[in-house]
Parts: sequence; C-alpha cells; structure tokens
Amino acid sequence: MTVPASLGVSADEVAESTDVYTLQNQDGLVVKVTNYGAIIMSILTRDRDGNLSDVTLGHRTPSEYIEAAEKPYFGAVVGRYGNRIAKGSFTLDGETHTLATNNGENHLHGGLTGFDKVVWTVKSATKQSIELTYVSHDQEEGYPGRLNLSVTYTLNDQNQLVIDYRGTTDKATHVNLTQHTYFNLAGEGNGTILDHEVMLNADYFTPVDAGSIPTGELRRVTETPFDFTSPKAIGRDINAENEQLSLGNGYDHNWVLNKGVIPDELALAAVVYDPATGRVLTVSTTEPGVQFYTGNFLSGNLTGKSGKAYVRRGGFCLETQHFPDSPNQPEFPSTILRPGEVYRSQTVFAFSAK
Repeated sequence: MTVPASLGVSADEVAESTDVYTLQNQDGLVVKVTNYGAIIMSILTRDRDGNLSDVTLGHRTPSEYIEAAEKPYFGAVVGRYGNRIAKGSFTLDGETHTLATNNGENHLHGGLTGFDKVVWTVKSATKQSIELTYVSHDQEEGYPGRLNLSVTYTLNDQNQLVIDYRGTTDKATHVNLTQHTYFNLAGEGNGTILDHEVMLNADYFTPVDAGSIPTGELRRVTETPFDFTSPKAIGRDINAENEQLSLGNGYDHNWVLNKGVIPDELALAAVVYDPATGRVLTVSTTEPGVQFYTGNFLSGNLTGKSGKAYVRRGGFCLETQHFPDSPNQPEFPSTILRPGEVYRSQTVFAFSAK
C-alpha cells in the first residue's frame, strides 16, 4: 500500500502503514530502514577497535519522523527531483510545468510532499537486502508522468551499503533521486564533524546565487576553500572569507565529479575519515555530481535518537545526484526520462576503519 502523508491522511494512519526492517551482514554491521520515506534510520559500523556505533542522525521510530516539527530529510530518499529547481518551474517539450515552491521562491527535494514523506511498498526483504517501490502519479507535486520507482538497499559482506534506483514513466519527466543520510563518523550526536577529513574526487563545483541556484558556471576548485582534491579537515576553510561559503552558510554545494570514459560507470566520489575513531566512509556513484552539505542549519533544537542535541555542523551529507536546476540549464547533464527508457542510478557507501 502506498499512502501519502498529506491531505486527508492522519499521522496515525500513516504510522500504521510503516515498519522497520533490519539488515545485518556477517561482520555484524547493521542497517535499519523504514518504508516511510525509504529512510535509513541507522547504520552501525565499527571503529578501529572493533566497536559498533550508529553513525547516522535521525529518530528512533517512524512515528517520530512523521511527527517531527523540523524535517531536515534525515536518511530519506528525496525526489522526484533532489535539490533545487529555480522558481519551481521548468519547460519540457514546449510545455511549462509549475511545481511547489518550498524553499523561498524555489522548489526543493520534490516539494511539499516529496518521496521522503510517503509510505513506500516493501516488495521484498531478506537479511541483507530490501526493495521498496513507490508510484508517483501524473501531476504529483506538479511533475508530469506516472513514475514507477524502486529503491533497493543491499548490505553486502564487504561492508558496503549498495543503493540501486530504478524508474520508468509513461510521459517525459525529470527524475533526480538521491539519498539524504546525515553522517557523523564519531557517532550520532557526538559533537561536530569539523575534524572529519574529506576528499572529494572533483576538480570543479557549481557556484550558486543567493537562492542556492547554480549560476551555470563550472568553477575550478583550485586555490579556493572548495578544493578537497586532497584530504583536509572540513573545518579548515569552512569559515574562510568567501562569497560562496557565505551564500551556503558553509558547504552546501554541488561538486562535479571526475568521471571516467563511461559517464554512467560507478566511480569514486568521496572519502571521509574520522581521526578520533578511525572510521572511513568511501562513496562511489554512477551520478555526475555530489552535494556536500555540512549540517549548517542544524541548530541544537532537534534531539536525536540517543537523546543528544544535534548541534550546528553535527552531521554531513554526500548527496549523489545530477546537478541542481538541470531542468532549466541545458548545458548540465540531462535529467529527462522518457517512456520506454529506464532510469538507473547506483550509489555505494563503503565502511572501514584504520
């Protein structure tokens, strides 16, 4: 059953349609998923001493995600279009489509009731894998076409969480799904992520305007605070005097990944290392970009699942994606899906320690 958490449906009714599913591999790593928003509720990984801790921000139960006053997309699949579309509008095949504007004058993460706020159907679930499906109807949040989606989470014995997306449509539409987990490799609720060391496999990023919409420029990261081509602490340059950092309130930008000869091939996107615990997160993706977000709008008002406040910059996101506002920027890689085509995307979160 697919139940929108929207008009005419109470939070209690939605909660009754949700459940929590646990994946565990032979090394004891644990991933918990709920079918509300296809949310990753927790990921338990080992530190250099072999101790398991939850490294994702979020809530304890599906009901808490539904009822939370603030919804920063903890752990969710976001869409139909992850990130922003300028002024909530695009023209496709000569027809203009108007979307919800839920981020100033812009459309963000699918709108008022994006894929993070609906109940997905569990098609199959095993000890190490779960497939969830959702049907997004024609004109849902203003998007054309009936979109049939599936998201599969697989926790393999190489300590990789593999995320596979698939979709088909009956009308031309735009699709750009991403996973919005907030990580803190020191453990959920354990201070900021400013000491985490990050490498981003990207020589360019897409600068933005005051509304966080890309200007269209691909700017070199060289000699800017946006240069993560070699590992550096998140906090090293985050408060530097820089117009783009001021506009994003920190890092909240799309990096253009260095891809190989085959654009849709799985390629390295990022490596994050926490010196305190030794935990390492390696991200690979078939997507052309990644939004690196440093929890700039967490304020300490939200209390997490362990009872600790989520302070500003208490988590980071690596949202693998096509570029923001691609429907209005034809120079960017296309996000158009047409009837007869299959939308496919894969992202891999690999966990290790050193």
